[in-house]
Amino acid sequence: MKRWRWQRRALLASVVALLAGTGATAQPGYGKTDASGASESHAIKVGIVYSRSGLLSNYGAMYAQGVRLGLEYATKGTMRVNGHRIQLTLVDDATDPAKAVSAAKDLIGQGYKIIAGSTSSGAGLAVAPLAEQNKVLFIAGAAATDALTGVNRYTFRAGRQTIQDVMCARTLFSNSEIGKKVVTFAQDSAFGQSIAAGVASVFGGRGHSVSRILVPLSATDFTPFAAQLKSSNADLAYIAWAGTTATAMYTAIQQQNVQANTKVVTGIAERATWNLFGQALQGLDLVSLYFPEASKSSVNTWLRAKMRKKGQAPDIFTPDGFVTAQMIVRAIQKGGENVDRQIGALEGYQFVSPKGVQRIRQADHAMLQPVYIARLVRVGATYRPRLVKTCSPGNLQPPVKQFPG
Repeated sequence: MKRWRWQRRALLASVVALLAGTGATAQPGYGKTDASGASESHAIKVGIVYSRSGLLSNYGAMYAQGVRLGLEYATKGTMRVNGHRIQLTLVDDATDPAKAVSAAKDLIGQGYKIIAGSTSSGAGLAVAPLAEQNKVLFIAGAAATDALTGVNRYTFRAGRQTIQDVMCARTLFSNSEIGKKVVTFAQDSAFGQSIAAGVASVFGGRGHSVSRILVPLSATDFTPFAAQLKSSNADLAYIAWAGTTATAMYTAIQQQNVQANTKVVTGIAERATWNLFGQALQGLDLVSLYFPEASKSSVNTWLRAKMRKKGQAPDIFTPDGFVTAQMIVRAIQKGGENVDRQIGALEGYQFVSPKGVQRIRQADHAMLQPVYIARLVRVGATYRPRLVKTCSPGNLQPPVKQFPG
């Protein structure tokens, strides 16, 4: 029988991060008197619970810059929103859902009505019920699990969700190919489980056989898991990873020579990995959440120019922080301190972000947004992404999930 070959493709299934900076610190805010009589000194408290430390801490600085620059952009540099200062407090959850819950409870107890953050999917899922119980607005920063969509009316998301990654990856393969063996290789976390479920839904629904290998978050030796993937004889391995152990994991995959008989679906992660994995991924089509050259939106132009002045460039999760800030400002502009009005202001909200046009779906608060396909190409001594195509928001609409009750 003629050997079936997958076309060489790839996808990023990376996870999220949140604000870096000092933990539990208040930042100066914004204000001006409005019709409600709020004074210049009146503050609306916004709490950010994020992974400044822990497994996902390497993403924190990107998100932090995004939030701060997003606030500057959305307030036109005034750092003021219709009669209110924003009192911004940052608290580290150490990538631990239990600590995220504790921090959120403490902030809510202090009167905070807007909570944002959740670098990890586990933290986001743990904090979301608190938002509903206490009737506060919760904007999950970049936690990618699909389960956050439609979880309750008080919870929104600033970043994409995992099934959107998978739906974009699916466009790389022929609809006529069926009956292949697909294995998801991911961390045993809320994010990894969400990716595995998304792969099963999208690829399994096309007639492929789908299984999973989930690696404990505590693992430091990945050789046994890479060997298990090798022995699975998969036609396609869908690798979804996040955090500081990615290098060790990919090293184990390469040492086991998984790529010899299995096509690997992975993707472009943060800038720091481009040179590290550039040679291995060169020539593959990869799915990327964001890289600076991917979008031609006016907001992205502003963001790149602003960061260029300091010799910097936005990274993969900078837009999620930026969008978080845009949503916070929108909620306060239209809703003041009334949480129900804030929710109404965000539902159906369409706006231009660094990635382009995004829209918050009213029915379940899914964040409809583009995802990109790119290739890593060598430019001099370094590797950089080059855009191949954009998966438009209209083609990446997750199944609608109605709110409970």
